[in-house]
Amino acid sequence: MKQSIISILLLFWSVACFACNKDGKQERDSDSIYRNPVQRRSTPDPSLIQVGDSIFYLYSTEDVRNLPVYRSGDLIHWTFVGTAFTEETRPTFEPKGGLWAPDINIINGQYVLYYSMSVWGGEWTCGIGVATADKPEGPFTDRGMLFRSNTIGVQNSIDQNYVEDDGKKYLFWGSFHGIFGIELTDDGLAIRENSEKRQVAGTAYEGTYIHKRGKYYYLFASTGTCCEGLKSTYTTVVGRAENLWGPYVDKQGRPMMNNNHEIVIHGNDAFVGTGHNSEIVSDKAGNDWILYHGFCVENTEGRSLFLDRIIWVDDWPTVAGDSPSVEAEAPTF
Repeated sequence: MKQSIISILLLFWSVACFACNKDGKQERDSDSIYRNPVQRRSTPDPSLIQVGDSIFYLYSTEDVRNLPVYRSGDLIHWTFVGTAFTEETRPTFEPKGGLWAPDINIINGQYVLYYSMSVWGGEWTCGIGVATADKPEGPFTDRGMLFRSNTIGVQNSIDQNYVEDDGKKYLFWGSFHGIFGIELTDDGLAIRENSEKRQVAGTAYEGTYIHKRGKYYYLFASTGTCCEGLKSTYTTVVGRAENLWGPYVDKQGRPMMNNNHEIVIHGNDAFVGTGHNSEIVSDKAGNDWILYHGFCVENTEGRSLFLDRIIWVDDWPTVAGDSPSVEAEAPTF
């Protein structure tokens, strides 16, 4: 009996270690199963782009200075390939500012990387810039600042998301002072002349990502606190609209402009602070996948990278259990 209890305890311990492997390596029993987090290394605010059939590049807020870049063939195993900038090419418009919340895109055949630059508390001097490269791993050439909070008139202007719609290009952004959008030039490198910003969501949100599926636009965002370790309350939420500019609403038709939404991913006993999701990616089986960051209750060392399958229910995005999986079936690529 004693031996059985010991065996059970050892099994529980091994599962917990797999769920939050201390050295950051992803371990699987087979090619069909993966465990969260898919990267133990701190990878906040992920944004990714697919190159070819099954190569992905991911960019994140710079816990690695000069904005880290990772590569994967399956969304599960990630390899560090370098940084988008160097000390010599690093943007400088915000002195001593960090490079936050990158957003990667292909526009007119080149890789276009939007970034936020800020210091904690610098909510009127932070802003958003843009850089370009011929290859996803860079090197990226900084094209300069698009705007600062004090020039665009939106406090805490960070967390940008590029959107193309009906032949036009837009940038959406904001952090707990309203989510706004504005039209860009055809190359995506500047604000279109005489374009006016428009608000699409309230003051509860940051980390915006807009996804088009069928007749609906889905505004994903994060609410709560991002960066307080196990006290973090970050939660991934969503609203939807039939027009890019809204109104975005919850299932009861209540507007996100008034801070109403549906919860997509919240914390659980193993993981907390689950937010700032990436772009949604479809695998070869037609399943949709979302990456986001969170804290692991065991061996907390930063905001790790998580992966979960999006399940569409009545045209609303969900994940199983509305919270991060510990173990799940892997994407097919």
